[in-house]
Amino acid sequence: MKRDFTPLLLGRDLRSIARANEVVRSVNDQQSFDDLFVLLLHHDRLLVMRTADAIEKITATQPAYLQPHKDQLLSLLRSALDKELKWHLALLIPRVSLTPDELENVWGVLSYWLQNPNESKIVRVNSLQGLHELSVKNPSLSKAFDRIVDSVRHVMIPSLQARIKKLTKEKKK
Repeated sequence: MKRDFTPLLLGRDLRSIARANEVVRSVNDQQSFDDLFVLLLHHDRLLVMRTADAIEKITATQPAYLQPHKDQLLSLLRSALDKELKWHLALLIPRVSLTPDELENVWGVLSYWLQNPNESKIVRVNSLQGLHELSVKNPSLSKAFDRIVDSVRHVMIPSLQARIKKLTKEKKK
């Protein structure tokens, strides 16, 4: 039976996640996840943001749920305009298996978002995190990750500086 999560995620307040945590608790199989994922393609910006938040929380422990949606994620990555969707995509995309060509394209998009001063601070920080996760999964990208960190090390955004410090410390372990 198809689940409609829309009523749980609708709302007008940008600062609210509505009932996203309730959605997270109710998604316990691929079918219910698929029903939720469809809402990422909705026209309502707040609904998409809350859906992405729930998907991010679910796939932190169940990343396999994302794999059937890889093509849609890649398409969203190329076309996303809203910062709230971008900051979630930057963390979601490393959770799927990528071909070498897809990995190159994803790396390019996340690198651009990270280095683009017109992107929101959260998009930039999450892009750095996504690049880190990709470099951990693909050790051949380790040097490229180091170069990209060096390219933004001078950017005086406290949240970005804190993430650089955290990731540098992790890498040394």
